[in-house]
Amino acid sequence: MQLNSFDEWSPLKEVIVGSANNYVSHERELSFELFFHDNIAGDNQSEWYYPRLRSRGSGPTGSPGVRVPVKQRYVAELNEDLQGLADALTSLGVRVHRPMDVDAATAEVRTPAWSASVVPPLNVRDNTLIAGDEIIETPPMIRSRYFETQLLKPVFQEYARRGARWTVMPRPLMTDASFDLSYARTSSAGGPTEPIEDPRPSPYDVGLEMLLDAAQCLRLGRDIVVNVSTANHALGVDWLERHLEGRFRIHRVHRLSDSHIDSMVLALRPGLLLCRSKAVHDALPGPLRKWDAIVPPPPASDGFPDYDDDDLILTSPFVDLNVLSAGPETVLVNEACPELMRTLERHGFTVVPVRHRHRRLFGGGFHCFTLDTVREGGADDYLH
Repeated sequence: MQLNSFDEWSPLKEVIVGSANNYVSHERELSFELFFHDNIAGDNQSEWYYPRLRSRGSGPTGSPGVRVPVKQRYVAELNEDLQGLADALTSLGVRVHRPMDVDAATAEVRTPAWSASVVPPLNVRDNTLIAGDEIIETPPMIRSRYFETQLLKPVFQEYARRGARWTVMPRPLMTDASFDLSYARTSSAGGPTEPIEDPRPSPYDVGLEMLLDAAQCLRLGRDIVVNVSTANHALGVDWLERHLEGRFRIHRVHRLSDSHIDSMVLALRPGLLLCRSKAVHDALPGPLRKWDAIVPPPPASDGFPDYDDDDLILTSPFVDLNVLSAGPETVLVNEACPELMRTLERHGFTVVPVRHRHRRLFGGGFHCFTLDTVREGGADDYLH
């Protein structure tokens, strides 16, 4: 089928499901620390999201990276759960594509400016925006993911052969000087976190660059809502506005979160949102505040596995709001979330429970793990 995806809820026909094969380590360096520094502003989370570097006896955040091994039993179970997600989608009549695997011999990604351990194409939503009939590869915010979209190339090539547009946003050099540190240095929403050190100079410094993940975008037909929390994001949205002018309307929301918004707000169907809190709903652009919002009960503290002290916890307990709609009445939800499932069922949704155990270790839920490439919807105006 031809590439066609304008929204988050219309009947799903084709999707890419990510892979965790050969996930070996996390690279603790500046871009990683900035990305996982915080959660949503205003929710007053009291926990630290991962062990601080200094508490582990390592150098400051601005120093060369520290590679933290990922326990392979978690990776094996994650791959089992990803296959379960793919099987659930197939049972709903959705065609599932999978990315290429990172070769086991490929230990790192390297550019003239830096090197980092490579990350497999797991959260495939993050670095690719599907805007109607166009694939837009976005400039990554974590160095380890710099070439991640290359592992989606066989799928993208097939859509391009069928007529899809295919664009790559400008690729950043990603030296320390590329990053706007202001959000991390002023926000305390995630509790006391380690300060970000001064950036190290590099011969490749060009100043602040556009850095923008597609998971900062909420697609609503001809409208796209984008979260902007740093100058890096703003530069990316400036480019996106110019590129999509005349085809899409871009709406900026400021500091709704540190970056991604798909565990804060998702559109389940026209006129209905799933929101983490009323405060999130109130922070949305005016036309979206007219939509109804489902605010489910807070996640239960006993709904997550126990981990060792050296396991990095990368996401907040609200990660399970990261659901995937297979249609305007059908939602895939983590089976570990009975209250969320009951809440959606009370609103008339058919809930498809799918297992996902280690979502806090790998930074994503079902929406993150998938990239919907074909849905039935079009460039409708839902914000008139």
